[in-house]
Amino acid sequence: MSKNAVPNPDSFVHYRIVARDPATRRWMVWAVAALWLASLIAVWLLAGRQAVGPQRATSQQQTQQLEKELRQAKARLREFDQRDATLRRSDQISRQANLDLQGTLAQRDEEIASLRADVAFYERLVGPTSPRQGLNVFNAEFVPLGENTWKYQIVLTQNLNRGSVSSGRMRFSVEGIRDGKLATMDWAQLHQKPDIEQQPYSFRYFQQLEGNVTLPPGFTPQRVRVWLRGDNVTVQRDFDWTLAEATP
Repeated sequence: MSKNAVPNPDSFVHYRIVARDPATRRWMVWAVAALWLASLIAVWLLAGRQAVGPQRATSQQQTQQLEKELRQAKARLREFDQRDATLRRSDQISRQANLDLQGTLAQRDEEIASLRADVAFYERLVGPTSPRQGLNVFNAEFVPLGENTWKYQIVLTQNLNRGSVSSGRMRFSVEGIRDGKLATMDWAQLHQKPDIEQQPYSFRYFQQLEGNVTLPPGFTPQRVRVWLRGDNVTVQRDFDWTLAEATP
C-alpha cells in the first residue's frame, strides 16, 4: 500500500471501556471473603478433629483402665469383708467355746469334789477299819428354802449284811423352842397333812432321803429325832439341828 493510500475505517480494532457495577463488585468481594472464611473453618475443624481424636482415644483408654481398677478394688473389698466376717465369726465361736469349756471344767470340778466326798463316805461306810453296823441313820441335815420351809437330807446306811436289801419306812420329828417353851413338831405337823404316810426306803448299802417340811413362825429348831421301821427292826437316832450346804 502506498504512502498516500487512505486507511479503511473497517480495518481498525474498536475498544470499549465499560464501567463495572459497584454492587457486583461488592458481591464478588463478599464471595471471596466467605470462601476464605469457610476454608479457615474447614482447616480448623480438620485440625481439631485430628488433635482431639488421639486425646479422646487416650481418655477412653484411661476410663476403661480406671473402671477395671475400680472393679478389682470392689472385688478385693468384698473379699476383705468376707474374711473379716469369717474371722469375727471364728473369734465368736472361739470365745463361746472357751466359755463352754470353762463352764464344763467348773462343772467337772464340782463333780470331782462330790465324788471325792462320796469316796470318803464309802470308805467310812465299808472300809476295812469301819465298824460293821446294821440299819443306821448316818446323818440328818437341813437346807433353808424360805417362807419357813426347809429341805431335809437324811442318809441311811448298813454294812453288816452285805448284799442284802434293807427296806422299810422313815419319819422324824423336830424339837425346839416356841414362845419360850419346849415344843415338838411331829411328822404330820411338819408336812401340814394329818394323814401323810411315812417315807419309804430301800437300799443295799446306803440311801439319801430328801423332802421338804414347814416349821411354824417363831419356832427355833434344836434337835431332830429320826425313826426307822424295817423288817423286824426299829431304829431311833437323835441329831442336833444341822444346816447343810444348799444344793441346786
